[in-house]
Amino acid sequence: MLRERDGIQQAYEFVLVEELVPREHLLRKIDKHIDFSFINEICRPYYNGENGRPAIEPEIMFRMLFIGYLYGIRSERQLIEEVKVNIAYRWFLGYNLNDKIPDASVIWQNRIRRFNGTDIPQQIFDQIVKQAIKHGLVTGKVLYTDSTHLKANANKNKYIEATVEVEPQAYLDDLNNAINEDRKAHGKKPLKFDAAAPKELTEDEREDYFDDHHDEPKGSSGGQTKTVKQSTTDPESGYMHRDGKPQGFFYLDHRTVDEKANIITDTYVTPGNVNDVKPYIDRLKVQIEKFGFSVEAVGLDAGYNVSAICKQICDLEINAALGYRRGCQQKGKYGKSKFTYSQELDAYVCPIGILLEYVTTSRDGYREYKCKDGRCASCPRREECLSTKQKVKHMYRHVWESFKEIFHTFTLTDEGKAIYARRKETIERSFADSKELHGLRYCHLRGLAKASEQCLLTAAVQNMKKIALCLSRRPFLLFLPRRYAYLAA
Repeated sequence: MLRERDGIQQAYEFVLVEELVPREHLLRKIDKHIDFSFINEICRPYYNGENGRPAIEPEIMFRMLFIGYLYGIRSERQLIEEVKVNIAYRWFLGYNLNDKIPDASVIWQNRIRRFNGTDIPQQIFDQIVKQAIKHGLVTGKVLYTDSTHLKANANKNKYIEATVEVEPQAYLDDLNNAINEDRKAHGKKPLKFDAAAPKELTEDEREDYFDDHHDEPKGSSGGQTKTVKQSTTDPESGYMHRDGKPQGFFYLDHRTVDEKANIITDTYVTPGNVNDVKPYIDRLKVQIEKFGFSVEAVGLDAGYNVSAICKQICDLEINAALGYRRGCQQKGKYGKSKFTYSQELDAYVCPIGILLEYVTTSRDGYREYKCKDGRCASCPRREECLSTKQKVKHMYRHVWESFKEIFHTFTLTDEGKAIYARRKETIERSFADSKELHGLRYCHLRGLAKASEQCLLTAAVQNMKKIALCLSRRPFLLFLPRRYAYLAA
């Protein structure tokens, strides 16, 4: 028998909001295991305790933002509408069914006026990480770092050509000293780095030079400039053009996660035209100082496998499992891997046993090795080794390349292989969740500070979710497979 309902629901009902939210709802777990009381304390200096109208409690406002980032709600207007009709959201914010929800303007007016120029998002993120450490979900022993791109809220076809100054690398002084020490050891005169620009390569030398170092960050003595594309819509974004990546205006989220439970321990935003390796060492030091980590090893992809980074990681007495960087030699031609470096002879040995002897050390930090006495002209494998424009084989070796070889050896050990294998399960998984579940593919707002806020709060809600789920499942972790035993530690 078909029975149709008649009329509109107009009856009054007495309900308890607490009973309408399922016991296993994610927001219940987050509310149980995360302490949000610190938000009011860190925001208190930005409120007047005596004058003015009563303000919305900061904890409530940020809880509202957490809901938006947790469920990938991009628009703050849409977020307010969702809160109005979603009972679980109201319960999480402490509102009853008849309570008035704040207007969306409360969020952006606080961002523009009260919290503009502050580090409130960074403090919130740091406090969540400290709670994860307190619960034993972070060890700080093995850290994984990578970057992902966020599409800026800007049209890639609307830009101007701008001239910007090239910032010198932080390690430039150490590199310059290493170059002059190397030149002295080979009987060469030291260089004056404040006078001349780096040596330009000829077309014949360029192919060998970039064989294994095509992405090495170059040092600069300062005062040099370059021309870049600058968006007229969001001037703080950067034009990104990388192999295998979309072209346009982007921001980069440089993120670090801990091995144990994939808790995000650091996130740092730069324009899309900044090299991944540039902020890495500074951000690693920030985490060690801020959270007291005793880092034993790091896992990084091939983009970080450059001599300067390897040297600085060695200085911190940390091991590194690094991805392999392939050369960019022509297909079918001998790459650098075909040549063996002899430490005793300070020379490269080609596949048929001919020596490439030391020539000089450039101001970019590369030793040049060259086949002398015209032996390349009569080589039986000339066509396999040299391009049509090359007459003599050149090899280039960075003065700090021995540090790369140390980590290459470590990566091939069982421990190094195990660390690197976990990279795709940690940092790559973290980025995938950010983009698929939490709306981190696109910037909601414009400007570096607002992009940083989005990345920090997205990372914070990911950590909240991870902490809540791990602590909720902890009584059952003894029954997990052995490969997940680290969660029960």
